[in-house]
Parts: sequence; C-alpha cells; structure tokens
Amino acid sequence: MIPAKDGPPRPGSVDTAQKGAPGMADLAQWLAGLPLSMAMRRIAWLFPLLQTIHILATGMMLSSVIMISLRLWGVSRTQTIAARGHRYMPWIWSSLVVLIVTGVALVVGNPRTLRDPALQVKLWMMVPAIAASLIVAVGMRGDGMWEKNRSVRAMMSLAATAAFVLWLGVTLAGRGRWIVNLIG
Repeated sequence: MIPAKDGPPRPGSVDTAQKGAPGMADLAQWLAGLPLSMAMRRIAWLFPLLQTIHILATGMMLSSVIMISLRLWGVSRTQTIAARGHRYMPWIWSSLVVLIVTGVALVVGNPRTLRDPALQVKLWMMVPAIAASLIVAVGMRGDGMWEKNRSVRAMMSLAATAAFVLWLGVTLAGRGRWIVNLIG
C-alpha cells in the first residue's frame, strides 16, 4: 500500500500498519457509527437476551459434540454411530447458525469487543472447529460400514477429538473474558 502523503495516515495504509494500529480498531469504529449499532445500544434488554441465547446455543453445540464424540470414542454404545449422528448433527448445525447470528449481533451492538484478543482467538478457533465438525458429519453419513474398519474408525475418533477440543476452546476463549474479570 502507498502511504498517505497529505494529512494523517489513512486506515489500512502502510503508515498506519507500521504504527501497529490494528484493522480491528478501524472496523470497530466503523461499526460503532452504524445506525443499527447505535440503536442496539439504546435497548437495555437486548444484550442480556442475545448473550443468553448465545450461551444456550454454545451449550447445545458442546453437548451435541460430546454425545457424538462419546460414541465415536466407544464410550457410549447405545446407538449406532450413524443413528447418533442422525440424532445430534442437526443440533450442531442449528446451534452453529444461532451462534453466528447472535455473535454477529453482539459484535455489531458492541463493536469494541473486536479489539479483545480473546474474541479474536475465539473467531480463529471457530474455523478449524467447523472444519472438524464437517469431517465428522461427512464421515457419519451413509450406512456406517466404516464402523467395522478399525483405521477409519480411529480417524473418525481423532476428528471427534479435534472437534471437541476446538469447540471447548472456542467456548473457553469466549468465556475467558468473563473468567478474567471475575478473578481480578
């Protein structure tokens, strides 16, 4: 990029980047000025409602991932892997939609959270968490013939472990801000 020659540096220019001004601060400032963002901040009950829905969706996601993982790990054998996937994968995808919608709404309404490193970690962890969930979902489709193949079952168990650890990390990164505030 070309540095700004007249006046202060432009957002995203070389001068701004060299001074260490993150693009998230520019995005947060832009979002804060949106009429929707300002209107959301005026409604006192909106953020507690959005946070409650977001937290409940997080619980749905984690519990569904745990139930599928327990079956893939061989701990729970009450259903076939395909039946367990058929039962819990819709919960994973519907909770993911709710998490994204409420998460975007929370950020639009309170854009300064974009500058929070814990939120940035959470967002970056969501990408591989979604990918691991997709791998598990694709692997669980079909008639479950792979249940008898030990190496494929081991790979699915590894994908389930990755999905569980990543979604747990997303949850803790999101709640880490609260935990730090509670501790001190």
